[in-house]
Amino acid sequence: MLESIQSPADLRRLEADALPDLCQEIRDFLLSSVSTGGGHFSSNLGTVELTVALHYVFNTPQDRLVWDVGHQAYAHKILTGRRELMHSIRQAEGLAGFPKRSESPYDTFGVGHSSTSIAAALGMALAAKQKGEAWQAIAVIGDGAMTAGMAYEALNHAGDLDADLLVVLNDNEMSISPNVGALRKYLTRLLSGRMYSSMRENGKKVLSSSKSLSKLAKLTEEHMKGMVLPGTLFEEMGFKYYGPIDGHDVSEMVSVMRNLSQIKGPRLLHVITQKGKGYEPAEDDPCTYHGVTPFNLKTGLVAGKKAATPTYTEVFGAWLCDMAALDQRLVAITPAMREGSGLVKFAEQYPERYFDVGIAEQHAVTLAAGLACEGMKPVVAIYSTFLQRAYDQLIHDVAIQNLPVVFAIDRAGLVGADGPTHSGNYDLSYLRCIPNMLVMTPAHEDECRQMLFTAFQQKGPCAVRYPRGKGIGVLPEKTMQALAIGKGELLREGHSGIAILLFGSLLAEAQQAADSLDASLVNMRFVKPLDESLIQTMVKSHTLLVTLEDNAVQGGAGSAVNEYLTRAGLTVRVLNLGIPDTYIEHALREQQLVACELDAASLIRRIRASYAPKPEVQPKLMAVPRQVAH
Repeated sequence: MLESIQSPADLRRLEADALPDLCQEIRDFLLSSVSTGGGHFSSNLGTVELTVALHYVFNTPQDRLVWDVGHQAYAHKILTGRRELMHSIRQAEGLAGFPKRSESPYDTFGVGHSSTSIAAALGMALAAKQKGEAWQAIAVIGDGAMTAGMAYEALNHAGDLDADLLVVLNDNEMSISPNVGALRKYLTRLLSGRMYSSMRENGKKVLSSSKSLSKLAKLTEEHMKGMVLPGTLFEEMGFKYYGPIDGHDVSEMVSVMRNLSQIKGPRLLHVITQKGKGYEPAEDDPCTYHGVTPFNLKTGLVAGKKAATPTYTEVFGAWLCDMAALDQRLVAITPAMREGSGLVKFAEQYPERYFDVGIAEQHAVTLAAGLACEGMKPVVAIYSTFLQRAYDQLIHDVAIQNLPVVFAIDRAGLVGADGPTHSGNYDLSYLRCIPNMLVMTPAHEDECRQMLFTAFQQKGPCAVRYPRGKGIGVLPEKTMQALAIGKGELLREGHSGIAILLFGSLLAEAQQAADSLDASLVNMRFVKPLDESLIQTMVKSHTLLVTLEDNAVQGGAGSAVNEYLTRAGLTVRVLNLGIPDTYIEHALREQQLVACELDAASLIRRIRASYAPKPEVQPKLMAVPRQVAH
């Protein structure tokens, strides 16, 4: 059946009793394609039946389907004409790993960060009402995304409006309710049916004439539903709550969704699913199988030998445990990224000093500020792209009060297959303009460890930003020593008149360029404060300064150098190299560096082109016409 489906219109031609077999075909296809090419795994196995039911009942793309985060939308891509391209997902020039508006009309909203679906779908529903159009908006949100305040802000607003919005709560961690049972299934059918809805609305009209009867009826209804259903919160926020239902019973979901499609106003359907459904290793360990590289389905993910060189994330995790052993004031905070940010060992060794706040970056930063006010030394472990979501708290709650909070910023710069929604290309630009902030950019693994230690000693806010993956292989020293604030180091003294000022992790590329061009190479280390005296020294002995960073050129470290040169009245030719003013699409990080012309060969070519003396242009003499005597 799957090969015959090129769009949801083909899906809707199937008989309903054929859907379970189709779901199995999709799950088999996912098992084969993701194990072969890699990608998000356990979350997609858990949403197969849900996806089929949604596209079967609703008239997509006229009805707008908005996925939250989007890493659970592979079945959606398969059913919307992209099955034959699934082998290219997250690869250069292939399918994006998340819904993307430019990729398909069925991708109604571009996503990547969590908790945006309800607000976006509400906006669409309100637009439909404004335009007098009859289509519906459906938001599919996971329970993890329901930990973010933005989701509740949207719910709070939607519940007060007469908008045709359906929110599907994909509860895959059993965090809201116990398992689905026959009684719950029966109640959901009853509550989503036309008879119940009609009785409830008509009853309200009849009882509205008497305040006491109306109040009694409302209290009775809430009491009875509260005894058996977990939806009181949503009902109080203005939503009609239905569920929970079994998210792997496609026939049941189709039946309930058909009923809900006939009901107006804000509705919430609570669906219970299992991450990794249909593949036992992923069911048992959905976190490990969340995002995978190619693997053997029969043997599962086989743990390889531990690499001799740690990743930057592992460097941070080891430092955190070592620092916690030395200072009882250290506490660690993460917004739902324990594994990704390297906090697993810390959480095991110091559970009372570990705080996972859920997908709530704003809360994470202000929580750190409160802890710092009382003498604790909080470390916020956060991805660069997610810190963007807490920018106001960073300024208002931490920096203005000059509180000693350490920001360990992972995934800075280009991040590879996750693409533009997850790239950390802007943190140097948005951090260095904040007063009281100290910003450091390690060039290798040991320097990252020493910078984290340096940041922890400060009395104000500090940021250490480092990339995804490994560095050049400089093993971290066990001994920790604070660096001199605002001081860089000369790594190579060249004789060509070119000086490369490096900010961050492109050390290997910078070294190759410096060797090829006989250029001086400076590891600047600090973006704020700058080593102004070192820059002055380079200006005196060089004719071209090249700033190099894995951050947006606009407003980044190179801009800081330009501002200083202007302020100091220093004149020298400057070439700013970094990430260009565009969104870099998903690919291998090495491919992204080439696309940004930040690989070693591109650096050499660009620096040579900038340094080559421009040929002098000789002025052209205009021929003067000879005057003719009359």
